[in-house]
Amino acid sequence: MKIARDGVPVVLIVLFLALVAVLSGWMMNNIWSLGLYALAVIMSGFVLFFFRDPDRTIPEGDVILAPADGRVLSADVVDEPTYLKTKVRQISIFLSIADVHVNRHPVSGIAEHVVYFPGKYLVAWHPKASSENERAEFGILHQSGIRILFRQITGLVARRIVYHVKEGEVVRAGERFGLMRFGSRMDILLPAEIPLEIKPGDRTVAGETILARFPTIADTPTMVAENESG
Repeated sequence: MKIARDGVPVVLIVLFLALVAVLSGWMMNNIWSLGLYALAVIMSGFVLFFFRDPDRTIPEGDVILAPADGRVLSADVVDEPTYLKTKVRQISIFLSIADVHVNRHPVSGIAEHVVYFPGKYLVAWHPKASSENERAEFGILHQSGIRILFRQITGLVARRIVYHVKEGEVVRAGERFGLMRFGSRMDILLPAEIPLEIKPGDRTVAGETILARFPTIADTPTMVAENESG
């Protein structure tokens, strides 16, 4: 089983503590030993399960992929004044503690916008979590000229986001770029005119689930003009 690289330090610490618990139980050699053995198994099992990093089959073509495993909370039209600077479709994905928390790029292109914001720790499904919680934003310029924005957002339990993206970097759809710890939320914002292939309540798989497809060549110039006019 592959472990996410950003989770390795945590895994090693927890496995060490589990080993200490086992040795303590062995030295005590009484009824409490069973409890320590069980604690060691639970700790080890949970941390290995949480930081798993399965390989994914990346779809071909100009598609917009889910950047995170989870459940689609909403797909609403909202204003985005920072990077896209227009009305967009915001797809919000909630990650439970049982989901894979390794994040993947939803599209290929150039990373134009990489910004970290300190903030609150509202529950991930709170409507204001996108704007008030601690988060990291990533804006990607696709070869079609269309821009996509996505955000890692902390929640009530998730207090740590990790990412490996720099402005000016060329990224590829489906590549790993970061991780969120212990339940959180991912937003992806795209032009409102692009039809979605998912709906609220659907489950997503990072790097595999297609959220939408870029418009055909005939449609692209108009949509790019609308995207840039904002």
